Amino acid sequence: MNPAPPAGGAALGQVIGASLAASLVTAALLYVGFAHRSGRIQRLGRLAARAERASGHPGWVVIPSLIATTSLLVALFGMYWDIALHIGVGRDEGPLANPAHYFILTGLFGIFTAGFLAIVLPVGVRPSAASIRLGPDWHAPLGGILLMACGLFSLTGFPLDDVWHRLFGQDVTLWGPTHLMLIGGAAMSLVGIAVLTVEGLRAGTASSAAGGEPLIERGPMVLARTIALTGGLMLGLSTFQAEFDFGVPQFRFVFEPVMLMLAAGVGLTAARLYAGPGAALGSAAFFIVLRGLLALVIGPVLGETTPHFPLYIAEALVVEAVALRVSAQRPLAFALWTGVGIGTVGLAAEWLWSQVWMPLPWTGALWPEGALLGFAAAVAAALIGTWIGTRLAVEPRPSFAGLRWGAAAGAAALAAIVAFSLHAPAERGLSAQVALTEVGGGDGREANVALNVRPADAAADAEWFDVTAWQGGGLVVAPLHEVGPGRYRTTEPVPIDGNWKAMVRLHDGNSLMALPIYLPADAAIPAAEVPARPSFTRPFVDETKILQREQTGGS
Repeated sequence: MNPAPPAGGAALGQVIGASLAASLVTAALLYVGFAHRSGRIQRLGRLAARAERASGHPGWVVIPSLIATTSLLVALFGMYWDIALHIGVGRDEGPLANPAHYFILTGLFGIFTAGFLAIVLPVGVRPSAASIRLGPDWHAPLGGILLMACGLFSLTGFPLDDVWHRLFGQDVTLWGPTHLMLIGGAAMSLVGIAVLTVEGLRAGTASSAAGGEPLIERGPMVLARTIALTGGLMLGLSTFQAEFDFGVPQFRFVFEPVMLMLAAGVGLTAARLYAGPGAALGSAAFFIVLRGLLALVIGPVLGETTPHFPLYIAEALVVEAVALRVSAQRPLAFALWTGVGIGTVGLAAEWLWSQVWMPLPWTGALWPEGALLGFAAAVAAALIGTWIGTRLAVEPRPSFAGLRWGAAAGAAALAAIVAFSLHAPAERGLSAQVALTEVGGGDGREANVALNVRPADAAADAEWFDVTAWQGGGLVVAPLHEVGPGRYRTTEPVPIDGNWKAMVRLHDGNSLMALPIYLPADAAIPAAEVPARPSFTRPFVDETKILQREQTGGS
């Protein structure tokens, strides 16, 4: 067994090293940007002019968009690799001891850099009607400001994450507040890229209308770029589902259909209104290709736990079908019909897909709550996505007060759904008699698990009921199959030694509970070993006490 990594913040040397490196890189970026604006260096201006001639878009759009898009892909890879590493091996020594962190930091700093360059590149001109005045001769594109703000917000999550762990320990969940800062800022940067792109397109349209040289050429390349952008938005919105994609969610199962409908409702409706016919299908295809490649690299290539993903194809078909019948000039009707279609046809399709490939197939216990909340989330999200899509259209569209209020109501409804679904009290009085039958042939101890649950019907309508073992070199999720009243067993062995953490997980109704089978001693917390004896009886407890045993100081 390896020595336990620190259970709080990173070592001081790593914190100082990371802070020093970030300060030096930021200073270099600021120097280049302000030297360009003062005329001390010309290379950045020449590069922007060359990009403008080659693409037909303003240089202050092309260069930042390229940097931001590349950076997002780098950060996305780093995030999924980081999650897979933590699932497989648990805690690390700090931000500089995990190779995935370098990809995340590089990607997030790239987003910040893209926004900064978009702000400093236009010299002596007002780049767009939406630009923000920063000085007497300095107008910054709104999209650039949004990009830089998103990048800065995400980057701030890194030092705050260390502070959080020092105060509360390693909570090892994707949905920790600082983790949501990292993910949320990166995901919302796609809106910044979209705003920046629209600013460039509108600037070109205005130049042509005024009798100037048409700057923007419309055609397949424009459609391809916008589909990639909206597909990227689907990638960003879907990162919040990652715990479900890997098979170790730490929140109620109902969140998965809600989040799928949220991503589809916002992303696909916005894509169709923003990029036109075929964009919703193109966005879903872009999502599938990128997530498929990511799953291939993280799983078979790097040998980590494979991240699964939803399809969104049925939802995209619904959006395209509604768009053929309901005009964009009736955005409120478009939003409501797409929301209804996504929340019925799309939700049913994802339910079927979960039976094919997702690590935790959706069960009948999710009915009707999952269907009702998923439907409500789809309608609410479609209202938000339609509002975003109409605001991002290249040709400005009239403002519809009803849609604006609908989007606000959709946001309020989603907040209410999340608040309702977060309530997860542990049920008291549940226990199980456990019998372990060890099997040979492996590198360590492995055993088949048999349970006698009390009361006998405790898991009869469970959303999930399985044995999960993780952080010992991989992930094993072994479903428990009923063999008699209150009696269950696994059909595959699970590891019960070394650094593995093996437990029975039960999600019934609102309750999320777990029963430890084997937990290693951990001097850094500190915590004693929970041994895996041949037979024992233990109670089910609030699963955060086991999944997040490193957590200290409250929640």
